[in-house]
Amino acid sequence: MELKASKEHLEVQKMKKKVLRKQVRAQHTLMRHEGIECSSHATQSLVIANAGLGNGMSRHQLLRTVEEYGLVETLLMPPSKPYSFVKYGTTEEAKKAFDALNGKEVTLEDCGRNIVLYINFLEKVFWKKSVPTSLPPGLMVIEKIISPEEERRILESIDWIGGEDTQNAQKTLKHRRVKHFGYEFHYDNNNVDKDKPLPGGLPEICDPFLEKCLKQGYIKHKPDQLTVNQYEPGQGIPPHIDTHSAFEDEIISLSLGAEIVMDFKHPDGNTVAIMLPRCSLLVMAGESRYLWTHGITPRKYDVIQASELGQKIGTITADAGDLTLNRRETRTSFTFRKVRKSPCNCIYPSVCDSQKGQQSRVQPSFPHNEMEASKLEQEYVHRVYEEIATHFSSTRHSPWPQIVEFLRSLPKGSIVADVGCGNGKYLGINEGLYMVGCDRSKNLVDICGEKNLEAFVCDALSVPMRSSSCDACISIAVIHHFSTAERRLATIRELARLLRPGGTALIYVWAMEQEYKNQKSKYLKEKNGSKDKEEEINTGTAQRPLSDQLPDSSSQDAVCSDRLLSDLKDKGCDAKPIADYTLPIHTNRTSFHSQDLLVPWHLKGGSKKKGENVDTGLFPVGSKESQKLSPVFHRYYHVFCEGELEAVCRSLDCVRVQRSYYDQGNWCVVLEKL
Repeated sequence: MELKASKEHLEVQKMKKKVLRKQVRAQHTLMRHEGIECSSHATQSLVIANAGLGNGMSRHQLLRTVEEYGLVETLLMPPSKPYSFVKYGTTEEAKKAFDALNGKEVTLEDCGRNIVLYINFLEKVFWKKSVPTSLPPGLMVIEKIISPEEERRILESIDWIGGEDTQNAQKTLKHRRVKHFGYEFHYDNNNVDKDKPLPGGLPEICDPFLEKCLKQGYIKHKPDQLTVNQYEPGQGIPPHIDTHSAFEDEIISLSLGAEIVMDFKHPDGNTVAIMLPRCSLLVMAGESRYLWTHGITPRKYDVIQASELGQKIGTITADAGDLTLNRRETRTSFTFRKVRKSPCNCIYPSVCDSQKGQQSRVQPSFPHNEMEASKLEQEYVHRVYEEIATHFSSTRHSPWPQIVEFLRSLPKGSIVADVGCGNGKYLGINEGLYMVGCDRSKNLVDICGEKNLEAFVCDALSVPMRSSSCDACISIAVIHHFSTAERRLATIRELARLLRPGGTALIYVWAMEQEYKNQKSKYLKEKNGSKDKEEEINTGTAQRPLSDQLPDSSSQDAVCSDRLLSDLKDKGCDAKPIADYTLPIHTNRTSFHSQDLLVPWHLKGGSKKKGENVDTGLFPVGSKESQKLSPVFHRYYHVFCEGELEAVCRSLDCVRVQRSYYDQGNWCVVLEKL
């Protein structure tokens, strides 16, 4: 008996040591992943390891378990995490739960797997409150688009028993069953053979539904291609964008048999999980169709809002206080598309297979010397703004508050130069100032003249005004159009030359960081804006650099440039010196992935002229097709990393930085002439 008792005692001690070891490991995991430190004494709050959504514990089961020991004030289950947080009404209740549940083995109700709970006390649970996410632009989810009876008839019309079907191109893929109608989608090249339609067309049973979609305006053209996918629990489809050249804009998908969570991802990394209820219709158009990837993660459970139990249309908010698991069932999707007959000319060239070939022919390289830099700016800045001046000016009408504040703070009678004035929207802000503007674009200067504003054509590297003749200068969205560090430095030196001692200059440049301190810039937020705003940079004042004449590039400038790059590396900027580098074409309204790039401008009310730096797709110049398309111009930009503009300014001995700040996606500096 004593021997048996001794063995049992050893087993108990061994188990206690194991539980303690697991507790310590859970503490370290929580500290490492969430920065939350566990408490050595009893508190009202607990963290329960192995009882999270990430390892199969549902909110319903966990809540029922922890409620046995007292009043639960809060239950937080973070998405994809293997732990949860519980706060009781009193410390005594929390201690009671700790003693009862720590080291206890429980069976997960949904999958039958056994897990062991490991618990620690917490002083306080700090969990960032989730902000509801919006649907990707151009995406809609329409609930109950068909009745349960219509759903039953449509599902019964698909015969999966017949095996491989040549007429309807039935396939059994690794992760799902697929059947094609109208045209077969080839997964080897992600396209359709437009010259080989399948016999029979689309099933007649789909006609009433498609007529309803046309009548409601969800689609503009009747689809001629249908892909039917059947997903069993645990199956999915990798993230993808439906090939641009294969299908027209609107793509619609009908969810039958069960609900599902579909994941959408933007190129900047932003992800949105969207609930697609049973009998609902997903409509993808515009940005959501052309730019965002969509896919279904292969798993047997989806994380959904607990309060809605999967019935809510729209995004799944990562609210740890309202998430649970939902077991998947067999879902069948009917995805309808219209086969495209001509190349795609969307405004997302970086992800468009129709335009990538054209891009490779026109994309310039990063300049290696002053001659190449001048030529790049001539082609991809000066000529572009001459051509788009009228359309560009129509989008530049709202002055930015902090620029207005700077101008209005100047003493009455001050002489101010707006170097790169564009359409002159800042020239009349303060009638007590004597303001004169200059710009490299003659057409923009002509627009200033039409407004009776004082402006002239010149180059920002060599402004024909006397030294020390100005009380203040502004350079708004100009310097980021210069393609080398030496030329950017030279423009700031020229601004300093114009200032009298004690005079000030305000400089704005586009920022690499379009999301700063957890806030998205206006540029990223305006994804839903009109196409007129589509190319508008953050300040709404993208004025032109005046860079035609070459500066004298001294060895001192070169040393300064090297020093600036070194300083930026120390500050953690990802900027790197570029050798042989083809300038990428940026996708509008997305985060930047390169400091030197081309930004598209889609011209309205214009047509292509001979010799212009403009892309109208893959059609021959002068063809009827090309004339119908909106010309796309590409403008060169160097977007500035945090600290870069300030470092350039500080390299000049003749000025001091009064103020440096971030304003809606731009880095800004106020200089004073010494």
